[in-house]
Amino acid sequence: MKQIKFVSEEIWEKQFAAAVRHNVNNYFKENKISTKGNITLAAQTVATFSLYIVPFIILLTAPMSAWLALPLVILMGIGIAGIGMCVMHDAVHGSYSGNDRVNKIMGGSMYLLGSSVFNWKVQHNIMHHAYTNIEGYDEDIGVKGPIRLSENSPLKKIHRYQYIHAFFFYGLMTISKLTKDFSQMIKYNKEGIKKSQHTNLKMEYFKMVLVKLIYLFAFIGLPILITGFTWWQILLGFFIMHWTAGCILSTIFQMAHVVEGAQQFKPDADGIIKSEWAVHELKTTSDFARSNLLLNWYIGGLNFQIEHHLFPNICHVHYRKIAPIVEKTAHEFGLPYNLKPTFFKALGSHIRRLKQLGQTS
Repeated sequence: MKQIKFVSEEIWEKQFAAAVRHNVNNYFKENKISTKGNITLAAQTVATFSLYIVPFIILLTAPMSAWLALPLVILMGIGIAGIGMCVMHDAVHGSYSGNDRVNKIMGGSMYLLGSSVFNWKVQHNIMHHAYTNIEGYDEDIGVKGPIRLSENSPLKKIHRYQYIHAFFFYGLMTISKLTKDFSQMIKYNKEGIKKSQHTNLKMEYFKMVLVKLIYLFAFIGLPILITGFTWWQILLGFFIMHWTAGCILSTIFQMAHVVEGAQQFKPDADGIIKSEWAVHELKTTSDFARSNLLLNWYIGGLNFQIEHHLFPNICHVHYRKIAPIVEKTAHEFGLPYNLKPTFFKALGSHIRRLKQLGQTS
């Protein structure tokens, strides 16, 4: 894969990058606090794991009808999404804790979804964060079957009503990872990414297969063996659980990058984006519902995506405090700061953007 370079001839863009780093770092120095997690993160960790594990234990041990089991599997899906957004996401970025071992353990919560930590690191940390909203590099805006998320990808008839059907397919995100991980790992190996990350390919394959087998036995095999539910009820519950998690995760991710005002780019023939990287992140990312404390708590600060993209090594529990600093600095340099005031304003903007992408070239 051809490497992308961010090259700007504007001195003020470099000055902005330096200024926003200086201003945010000063906040932590002046307040004498760590950039990593705190007691709030610990509480989020316990709560989201409980949402996932406690309903599962009840399903395994308490006889009940399928209708009573339904809200429990939905609750598990909500828990999966919470773990992904509040725990795994920060840990894999190294921002959960100042202790690398703790980050590795908490990052391993990805295995509770039966997925690969390594693949996530490549897709999210390397590709998405480095090349946000760049066609052919950021897989988050890549073509996803009947969904077109990039203005630079081919437009097809099936995309015309994607603003209606997209959310059903969003729900397939986590369950598709159970098989997609294999093709994704092969792709990253061919592109030389595994080699650049000094990764043992055979060990990663072995670990991935083992994790998936254990996961499928625990969440499908075990219920078949010890509960009174039929096999098809268990498979349906497994699907509903994953669909709930996938729909939440995909929608939240897309509301930060595929909304009105969030630009998309293609590199020139030499693989160059003519912008400072920090400025590029401002142009391609959006915050939403910053004052919604409950939402901020549950989605792990992913409504503060501008701050997260500029400072991925800072834990999300601090984003609400540093957001005004970043916004003020952006305005001082005449840069856009894309902010949707509420969740529903952001959701509406995403739906309108889906409609635009489905009906225009």
